[in-house]
Amino acid sequence: MPIARSDRSVLGRWWWTVDRWTLGGIALLLIFGVFLIQAASPAGAAHLGQSGFYFVERHLLELFIGILIMVGLSLLNPGQIRFVALLLFVTAFILVVATLYIGAEVKGARRWLHLPGLSIQPSEFLKPAFIVLCARLFSRDLETPHFPGRWLAAGLYVITAIVLLLQPDMGMTVLISAVFLAQLLLSGAPLKLIGGLVTLGAGGIGLGYLLLPHVASRINRFLNPDSGDTYQISRSLEAFRNGGWLGVGPGEGQVKMSLPDAHTDFIFPVAGEEFGLIACLVIVAVFAFIVLRGFWRLGKETNFFAFLAVAGLLVEFGLQAIINMGSALHLLPTKGMTLPFISYGGSSLLSLSIAAGMLLALTRKHAGPDR
Repeated sequence: MPIARSDRSVLGRWWWTVDRWTLGGIALLLIFGVFLIQAASPAGAAHLGQSGFYFVERHLLELFIGILIMVGLSLLNPGQIRFVALLLFVTAFILVVATLYIGAEVKGARRWLHLPGLSIQPSEFLKPAFIVLCARLFSRDLETPHFPGRWLAAGLYVITAIVLLLQPDMGMTVLISAVFLAQLLLSGAPLKLIGGLVTLGAGGIGLGYLLLPHVASRINRFLNPDSGDTYQISRSLEAFRNGGWLGVGPGEGQVKMSLPDAHTDFIFPVAGEEFGLIACLVIVAVFAFIVLRGFWRLGKETNFFAFLAVAGLLVEFGLQAIINMGSALHLLPTKGMTLPFISYGGSSLLSLSIAAGMLLALTRKHAGPDR
């Protein structure tokens, strides 16, 4: 039965205040993800000695939990969202620090905590919490005389960047840096300051190139493919060429059989080979719709905290999608970053569900008295 406008239950109020267009866009991405993981994961599962539906079953379980989290958070008001962000940031920060000492080392980096029956990447959960807390500090800076909100936000950024670089995770650091700069710009910071910080950030990337061998290797292979192993990128581009306009058909792709991260970082080439260029453009269009609609709605936002928080969450969401797809198309250096709501990855999916829940909560027509 459709929900009537007169329905004053929690679900009824939520349905008539939430942005259903954004919710529909996210739902489309989740559906695309289920189909593409089903197409891309059998080879990876076989490599681990598991059944062909191993990753699909795990993804569906994580997806169910993610949807519950997203809907649950979208029911909250802004004050409750700020409290959740603070609690999440403190917890995730402690776990990120713990990874430096007890985390599993993979390719020279410590980003994962392996618990009984569970592996988590705590840094994924820092992102939405960091964005919301920075938005609160920037808004308080403008609302409360003599409150050092920008300085506190800068300090929050510095300690977050430091623990990420110690792992090291240059890609995640660049992502949160871009979000921080976007929020700083929207908060009214002088352009000279933004320009100086961008220059400083470029210098930091250059320093990472000099000090972190894996960063230098990825940049070198991007600029000069003959300088190292480009197997994954070569296979990725081959998948797009094979797919053409309409693809070779569901389950008929061959490149995924030899692409190690086909169900995670390189799931976009699977879409390109099996469903073709048109399907890839549809996926890009859905991402663009969610981001552009979000920014369009911000034009009507009167609460500065909600404005900055939503803007930051949209920048994170859009940039992560651009980085993943750009890497697969050899338009950007490779970076182990998932395609939002489509790639397999429990920590990433749950983190994105948290971010989406916060986004939906802060864009509701009537988000509660604490606005």
